[in-house]
Amino acid sequence: MIEWNAATIKDFQHTLLDWYDQEGRDLPWRHDHEPYHVWVSEIMLQQTQVQTVIPYYERFMDWFPTVADLANAPEARLLKAWEGLGYYSRVRNMQRCAQQLLADYDGQWPQTAAGLEALVGIGPYTAGAIASIAFNQPVPAVDGNAYRVFSRLLKIDDDIAKPQTRQVFEQAITRIMPHDRPGDFNQAIMDLGSSYMTARQPDTAHSPVKRFNQAYLDGQELAYPVKTKKPRPKPVAYVAVLAQMGDQWLMVQRPSTGMLGNLWTVPLIKVDELDLEEDASTADLLAAVTAYFKREYRLILTAKMLKLRPVTHTFTHQKWTIQLIGGQVQPADLAYFAGKGVLLAELDQLPMPKVQEKIFNRANVH
Repeated sequence: MIEWNAATIKDFQHTLLDWYDQEGRDLPWRHDHEPYHVWVSEIMLQQTQVQTVIPYYERFMDWFPTVADLANAPEARLLKAWEGLGYYSRVRNMQRCAQQLLADYDGQWPQTAAGLEALVGIGPYTAGAIASIAFNQPVPAVDGNAYRVFSRLLKIDDDIAKPQTRQVFEQAITRIMPHDRPGDFNQAIMDLGSSYMTARQPDTAHSPVKRFNQAYLDGQELAYPVKTKKPRPKPVAYVAVLAQMGDQWLMVQRPSTGMLGNLWTVPLIKVDELDLEEDASTADLLAAVTAYFKREYRLILTAKMLKLRPVTHTFTHQKWTIQLIGGQVQPADLAYFAGKGVLLAELDQLPMPKVQEKIFNRANVH
């Protein structure tokens, strides 16, 4: 790892911040330094592109303009606000954090990174972002952008997949960060990492900090950051049953714990749970699904295979491949069914995960 002297650090600070003052992105959560706004935007931006987040952020602020509004929101509306962003545990933790702020902090945000990390769902990166942007604390916000930018600038070859590497970067960035504008510095690094210093197609030849980028100058830019590969997501086969009872669609609410907790989907059945032989035919599959409905839900299903491509959806640890089955259910009491019948016009009122949107889109249910 390269260590800059004081003159280089000062030169880099001025170069980066002058560029940020002129070219920094105009984003709705940057219009003030309100910690609530910083926090919501940073949680939303995890795993999601900026342009995707903007309308979600604006709607979230319209629905929950204050910490108290978020703390007291009904869960269904909370999940609806988050629909499509994925990782629904994040928004549940946000509500728990808002409730914690009201109950234990009189609605006031801690102003240090250490204090912020004591809140539910706030880790080192988010704490650093809030502390630096909202409270002018000189602490780094180390995310994927920071890893990429500083590993290339300083040729840091520590494996960023290892938890202990964060401390290496935090120490290196703390040496370089200006104490008068730490929030702008962190946001400038975010902008740099998403523009000139992207992962696969960087444009360092036009970067404002090109002369500081040692990996680029050495012709090794794409070798940084160093990161061991994660194991591939485990393949899991499902069938999705698009069943109607009269003019209602049968929708299941997922359990509160586990993947997609409390969200609504059509019945999703793991193929492994249907006890099919390896050479099972389509007729065997339909018979197994019909038997499942009778056994688990006490419902008589007339099933048919929909001649549509399977839906695929990848989570962090699993990749789902979902065959689509249609059918009609004989009118009956839904006492044993883990959901309810929903009219087509009412479907969009249910909080649904992205994978369910894909299923309805593939089957042209609108």
